[in-house]
Amino acid sequence: MKVAVTGGTGFVGRHLARALLGDRHDVVLVARGVDKRDPSILGSGATFVAASTEDSALLQEAFAGCDAVAHFAGINREIASQTYERVHVRGTGAVVDAARATGVRKIVYLSFLRARPSCGSAYHESKWAAEEIVRASGLDYTILKSGVIYGRGDHLLDHVSRALYTFPFFPLVGFRPTRLRPVFVGDVVRLAQSALIDPRLSRRTISVLGPEELAAGDAIRRIATAVGRTVPVVPAPVVFHRGLAWLFERTMTVPLVATAQVRILSESVTEALPFADAPPADLAPATTFSVERIRAELPPAGPFGLRDLRLFQR
Repeated sequence: MKVAVTGGTGFVGRHLARALLGDRHDVVLVARGVDKRDPSILGSGATFVAASTEDSALLQEAFAGCDAVAHFAGINREIASQTYERVHVRGTGAVVDAARATGVRKIVYLSFLRARPSCGSAYHESKWAAEEIVRASGLDYTILKSGVIYGRGDHLLDHVSRALYTFPFFPLVGFRPTRLRPVFVGDVVRLAQSALIDPRLSRRTISVLGPEELAAGDAIRRIATAVGRTVPVVPAPVVFHRGLAWLFERTMTVPLVATAQVRILSESVTEALPFADAPPADLAPATTFSVERIRAELPPAGPFGLRDLRLFQR
Protein backbone atom coordinates (compact mmCIF):
# COMPACT_ATOMS: atom_id res chain seq x y z
CA MET A 1 0.00 0.00 0.00
CA LYS A 2 1.13 3.53 -0.72
CA VAL A 3 0.10 6.07 1.92
CA ALA A 4 0.58 9.83 2.04
CA VAL A 5 0.88 11.28 5.54
CA THR A 6 0.21 15.00 5.86
CA GLY A 7 1.95 16.49 8.85
CA GLY A 8 4.37 13.65 8.35
CA THR A 9 7.23 15.33 10.22
CA GLY A 10 5.01 16.16 13.22
CA PHE A 11 4.63 14.17 16.41
CA VAL A 12 1.95 11.61 15.52
CA GLY A 13 2.59 11.80 11.78
CA ARG A 14 6.19 10.66 12.03
CA HIS A 15 5.29 7.83 14.44
CA LEU A 16 2.70 6.63 11.92
CA ALA A 17 5.14 6.98 9.03
CA ARG A 18 7.76 4.85 10.80
CA ALA A 19 5.18 2.17 11.60
CA LEU A 20 4.00 2.05 7.98
CA LEU A 21 7.58 1.85 6.72
CA GLY A 22 8.23 -0.95 9.21
CA ASP A 23 5.34 -2.87 7.61
CA ARG A 24 6.96 -2.30 4.18
CA HIS A 25 4.41 0.19 2.87
CA ASP A 26 5.44 3.05 0.59
CA VAL A 27 5.12 6.34 2.47
CA VAL A 28 4.98 9.91 1.22
CA LEU A 29 5.57 12.55 3.87
CA VAL A 30 3.77 15.80 3.14
CA ALA A 31 4.83 18.71 5.35
CA ARG A 32 6.03 22.28 5.21
CA GLY A 33 9.34 21.16 6.72
CA VAL A 34 9.00 23.51 9.68
CA ASP A 35 9.00 20.83 12.41
CA LYS A 36 12.64 19.80 12.76
CA ARG A 37 12.45 18.03 16.14
CA ASP A 38 13.26 14.69 14.51
CA PRO A 39 15.08 15.27 11.21
CA SER A 40 15.93 11.57 11.00
CA ILE A 41 12.41 10.94 9.66
CA LEU A 42 13.56 12.47 6.36
CA GLY A 43 16.17 9.73 6.00
CA SER A 44 13.83 6.91 6.96
CA GLY A 45 13.07 5.72 3.44
CA ALA A 46 9.92 7.75 2.91
CA THR A 47 9.49 10.19 0.04
CA PHE A 48 9.31 13.77 1.25
CA VAL A 49 7.22 16.46 -0.45
CA ALA A 50 7.60 19.96 0.98
CA ALA A 51 4.12 21.39 0.62
CA SER A 52 1.47 23.31 2.44
CA THR A 53 -1.88 21.55 2.72
CA GLU A 54 -3.30 24.44 0.67
CA ASP A 55 -1.06 23.83 -2.35
CA SER A 56 -3.38 21.85 -4.62
CA ALA A 57 -0.80 21.16 -7.32
CA LEU A 58 1.82 19.81 -4.92
CA LEU A 59 -0.79 17.81 -3.02
CA GLN A 60 -1.87 16.11 -6.22
CA GLU A 61 1.76 15.39 -7.02
CA ALA A 62 2.27 13.90 -3.55
CA PHE A 63 -0.94 11.82 -3.66
CA ALA A 64 -0.38 10.41 -7.16
CA GLY A 65 -0.51 6.61 -6.97
CA CYS A 66 -1.48 6.60 -3.30
CA ASP A 67 -4.13 4.23 -2.00
CA ALA A 68 -4.80 6.30 1.12
CA VAL A 69 -4.09 9.59 2.86
CA ALA A 70 -3.55 9.94 6.60
CA HIS A 71 -4.39 13.60 7.15
CA PHE A 72 -2.53 14.40 10.35
CA ALA A 73 -1.50 18.01 9.64
CA GLY A 74 -2.64 20.47 12.28
CA ILE A 75 -1.61 23.30 14.59
CA ASN A 76 -2.37 24.12 18.22
CA ARG A 77 -1.52 27.81 17.94
CA GLU A 78 -1.86 30.40 15.22
CA ILE A 79 1.33 31.99 13.87
CA ALA A 80 1.03 34.79 11.32
CA SER A 81 -0.75 33.38 8.25
CA GLN A 82 -0.95 29.88 9.72
CA THR A 83 -4.44 30.23 11.18
CA TYR A 84 -6.87 27.51 12.25
CA GLU A 85 -9.14 28.48 9.38
CA ARG A 86 -6.32 28.18 6.86
CA VAL A 87 -4.68 24.99 8.16
CA HIS A 88 -7.61 22.98 9.51
CA VAL A 89 -10.51 24.10 7.32
CA ARG A 90 -9.12 25.25 3.98
CA GLY A 91 -6.22 22.80 4.25
CA THR A 92 -8.55 19.85 4.80
CA GLY A 93 -10.70 20.98 1.88
CA ALA A 94 -7.64 21.04 -0.36
CA VAL A 95 -6.49 17.61 0.87
CA VAL A 96 -9.92 16.12 0.13
CA ASP A 97 -10.03 17.73 -3.33
CA ALA A 98 -6.54 16.45 -4.18
CA ALA A 99 -7.41 12.96 -2.90
CA ARG A 100 -10.50 12.82 -5.13
CA ALA A 101 -8.57 14.16 -8.13
CA THR A 102 -5.87 11.51 -7.83
CA GLY A 103 -8.12 8.52 -7.14
CA VAL A 104 -7.25 8.04 -3.46
CA ARG A 105 -9.76 5.63 -1.95
CA LYS A 106 -9.35 6.24 1.79
CA ILE A 107 -8.72 9.17 4.12
CA VAL A 108 -7.96 8.88 7.82
CA TYR A 109 -8.26 12.15 9.69
CA LEU A 110 -6.83 12.82 13.15
CA SER A 111 -9.11 15.19 15.05
CA PHE A 112 -9.52 16.15 18.71
CA LEU A 113 -11.86 14.40 21.12
CA ARG A 114 -13.73 17.57 22.10
CA ALA A 115 -13.83 19.23 18.66
CA ARG A 116 -17.34 20.58 18.20
CA PRO A 117 -19.25 23.51 16.71
CA SER A 118 -20.23 26.76 18.41
CA CYS A 119 -18.19 26.27 21.57
CA GLY A 120 -16.28 29.57 21.54
CA SER A 121 -12.88 28.07 20.71
CA ALA A 122 -11.50 28.63 17.21
CA TYR A 123 -9.31 25.53 17.57
CA HIS A 124 -12.18 23.20 18.50
CA GLU A 125 -14.54 24.68 15.91
CA SER A 126 -12.00 24.47 13.08
CA LYS A 127 -11.20 20.82 13.83
CA TRP A 128 -14.94 20.10 13.79
CA ALA A 129 -15.33 21.89 10.47
CA ALA A 130 -12.53 19.71 9.08
CA GLU A 131 -14.33 16.59 10.31
CA GLU A 132 -17.46 17.66 8.47
CA ILE A 133 -15.48 18.21 5.25
CA VAL A 134 -14.08 14.68 5.50
CA ARG A 135 -17.50 13.18 6.26
CA ALA A 136 -18.99 14.93 3.22
CA SER A 137 -16.07 14.07 0.90
CA GLY A 138 -17.62 11.03 -0.77
CA LEU A 139 -14.43 9.11 0.06
CA ASP A 140 -14.17 6.17 2.41
CA TYR A 141 -13.04 7.75 5.66
CA THR A 142 -12.25 7.19 9.32
CA ILE A 143 -12.11 10.10 11.74
CA LEU A 144 -10.10 9.51 14.89
CA LYS A 145 -11.23 11.85 17.68
CA SER A 146 -8.30 11.54 20.03
CA GLY A 147 -7.78 12.65 23.59
CA VAL A 148 -4.42 13.82 24.97
CA ILE A 149 -1.66 11.84 23.20
CA TYR A 150 1.71 11.15 24.84
CA GLY A 151 4.92 9.49 23.68
CA ARG A 152 8.47 10.22 22.58
CA GLY A 153 8.65 13.70 21.07
CA ASP A 154 5.26 14.85 22.35
CA HIS A 155 4.25 18.12 24.00
CA LEU A 156 2.81 16.68 27.22
CA LEU A 157 5.80 14.75 28.58
CA ASP A 158 8.38 17.07 27.05
CA HIS A 159 7.02 20.31 28.42
CA VAL A 160 5.63 19.05 31.73
CA SER A 161 8.89 17.25 32.62
CA ARG A 162 10.99 20.29 31.76
CA ALA A 163 8.61 22.58 33.66
CA LEU A 164 9.10 20.34 36.71
CA TYR A 165 12.84 21.04 36.49
CA THR A 166 12.31 24.78 35.96
CA PHE A 167 9.59 26.04 38.30
CA PRO A 168 9.02 25.65 42.07
CA PHE A 169 5.39 24.55 41.55
CA PHE A 170 3.13 23.31 38.76
CA PRO A 171 -0.13 25.23 38.18
CA LEU A 172 -3.21 23.30 37.07
CA VAL A 173 -5.65 25.02 34.72
CA GLY A 174 -8.61 26.29 36.73
CA PHE A 175 -10.14 25.43 40.07
CA ARG A 176 -12.72 22.99 38.69
CA PRO A 177 -11.49 19.38 38.92
CA THR A 178 -10.76 17.98 35.47
CA ARG A 179 -9.93 14.50 34.30
CA LEU A 180 -8.23 12.94 31.29
CA ARG A 181 -7.46 9.59 29.73
CA PRO A 182 -3.96 9.90 28.23
CA VAL A 183 -3.49 7.73 25.16
CA PHE A 184 -0.12 6.34 24.06
CA VAL A 185 0.98 7.36 20.57
CA GLY A 186 1.68 3.73 19.69
CA ASP A 187 -1.98 2.90 20.31
CA VAL A 188 -3.10 5.85 18.17
CA VAL A 189 -0.84 4.66 15.38
CA ARG A 190 -2.16 1.12 15.62
CA LEU A 191 -5.71 2.40 15.24
CA ALA A 192 -4.71 4.59 12.31
CA GLN A 193 -3.03 1.66 10.58
CA SER A 194 -6.14 -0.46 11.09
CA ALA A 195 -8.35 2.34 9.80
CA LEU A 196 -6.52 2.17 6.47
CA ILE A 197 -7.66 -1.40 5.82
CA ASP A 198 -10.23 -2.56 8.39
CA PRO A 199 -13.83 -2.36 7.07
CA ARG A 200 -15.12 -2.17 10.66
CA LEU A 201 -13.78 1.40 10.80
CA SER A 202 -15.12 2.45 7.41
CA ARG A 203 -17.13 5.70 7.38
CA ARG A 204 -17.02 5.99 11.14
CA THR A 205 -15.94 8.53 13.72
CA ILE A 206 -13.98 6.77 16.46
CA SER A 207 -13.02 7.99 19.93
CA VAL A 208 -9.40 7.36 20.89
CA LEU A 209 -8.79 7.29 24.65
CA GLY A 210 -6.37 5.58 26.99
CA PRO A 211 -7.61 2.80 29.27
CA GLU A 212 -7.10 4.75 32.51
CA GLU A 213 -8.93 7.86 33.70
CA LEU A 214 -6.97 10.21 35.95
CA ALA A 215 -7.48 13.53 37.66
CA ALA A 216 -5.31 16.11 35.89
CA GLY A 217 -3.30 16.68 39.05
CA ASP A 218 -2.64 12.95 39.44
CA ALA A 219 -1.39 12.76 35.84
CA ILE A 220 1.10 15.56 36.57
CA ARG A 221 2.20 13.88 39.81
CA ARG A 222 2.77 10.63 37.94
CA ILE A 223 5.04 12.43 35.47
CA ALA A 224 6.85 14.02 38.42
CA THR A 225 7.43 10.56 39.91
CA ALA A 226 8.85 9.33 36.62
CA VAL A 227 11.12 12.38 36.45
CA GLY A 228 12.16 12.02 40.08
CA ARG A 229 10.95 15.47 41.13
CA THR A 230 8.76 16.57 44.02
CA VAL A 231 6.91 19.74 43.05
CA PRO A 232 3.62 21.06 44.51
CA VAL A 233 0.72 20.82 42.05
CA VAL A 234 -1.73 23.64 42.70
CA PRO A 235 -4.79 24.98 40.85
CA ALA A 236 -4.58 28.44 39.30
CA PRO A 237 -7.26 30.59 37.59
CA VAL A 238 -7.91 30.00 33.90
CA VAL A 239 -7.23 33.70 33.27
CA PHE A 240 -3.75 33.24 34.77
CA HIS A 241 -3.03 30.50 32.22
CA ARG A 242 -4.42 32.59 29.39
CA GLY A 243 -1.95 35.29 30.34
CA LEU A 244 0.89 32.77 30.39
CA ALA A 245 -0.19 31.42 27.00
CA TRP A 246 -0.24 34.94 25.55
CA LEU A 247 3.31 35.48 26.85
CA PHE A 248 4.72 32.07 25.88
CA GLU A 249 3.28 32.22 22.37
CA ARG A 250 5.20 35.44 21.79
CA THR A 251 8.48 34.50 23.45
CA MET A 252 9.05 30.73 23.13
CA THR A 253 9.85 28.71 20.02
CA VAL A 254 7.40 26.04 21.24
CA PRO A 255 5.16 27.57 23.92
CA LEU A 256 4.97 25.82 27.28
CA VAL A 257 1.23 26.29 26.93
CA ALA A 258 -0.82 27.79 24.09
CA THR A 259 -4.22 29.44 24.22
CA ALA A 260 -5.93 26.44 22.62
CA GLN A 261 -4.31 24.15 25.16
CA VAL A 262 -5.63 26.26 28.02
CA ARG A 263 -9.14 25.67 26.69
CA ILE A 264 -8.42 21.96 26.24
CA LEU A 265 -7.09 21.58 29.78
CA SER A 266 -9.85 23.65 31.38
CA GLU A 267 -12.37 20.89 30.69
CA SER A 268 -12.19 17.15 31.17
CA VAL A 269 -10.86 15.19 28.18
CA THR A 270 -12.64 11.90 28.80
CA GLU A 271 -15.66 11.91 26.48
CA ALA A 272 -16.07 12.66 22.79
CA LEU A 273 -18.24 15.57 21.72
CA PRO A 274 -20.62 15.77 20.02
CA PHE A 275 -20.36 12.07 19.11
CA ALA A 276 -17.99 9.20 18.35
CA ASP A 277 -18.08 5.43 18.48
CA ALA A 278 -15.79 3.37 20.68
CA PRO A 279 -13.24 1.35 18.68
CA PRO A 280 -13.63 -2.42 18.38
CA ALA A 281 -12.39 -4.11 21.56
CA ASP A 282 -9.35 -5.64 19.86
CA LEU A 283 -8.23 -2.19 18.63
CA ALA A 284 -8.94 -0.23 21.83
CA PRO A 285 -5.88 1.50 23.31
CA ALA A 286 -4.50 -0.64 26.14
CA THR A 287 -1.23 1.02 27.21
CA THR A 288 -1.56 2.43 30.72
CA PHE A 289 -0.13 5.80 31.71
CA SER A 290 2.32 4.11 34.06
CA VAL A 291 5.47 5.53 35.59
CA GLU A 292 7.49 2.97 33.63
CA ARG A 293 5.85 3.89 30.31
CA ILE A 294 6.25 7.61 31.01
CA ARG A 295 9.92 7.14 31.91
CA ALA A 296 10.55 5.27 28.66
CA GLU A 297 9.12 8.17 26.62
CA LEU A 298 10.73 11.11 28.45
CA PRO A 299 13.09 13.53 26.69
CA PRO A 300 16.58 14.14 28.09
CA ALA A 301 16.31 15.57 31.61
CA GLY A 302 16.69 19.31 32.04
CA PRO A 303 14.94 22.66 32.49
CA PHE A 304 13.85 25.25 29.97
CA GLY A 305 16.65 27.57 28.92
CA LEU A 306 17.61 30.37 26.58
CA ARG A 307 17.51 28.00 23.61
CA ASP A 308 13.74 27.79 24.06
CA LEU A 309 13.28 31.54 23.52
CA ARG A 310 12.76 33.05 20.08
CA LEU A 311 15.15 35.86 20.92
CA PHE A 312 18.05 33.40 21.07
CA GLN A 313 17.17 31.45 17.91
CA ARG A 314 19.22 32.14 14.82
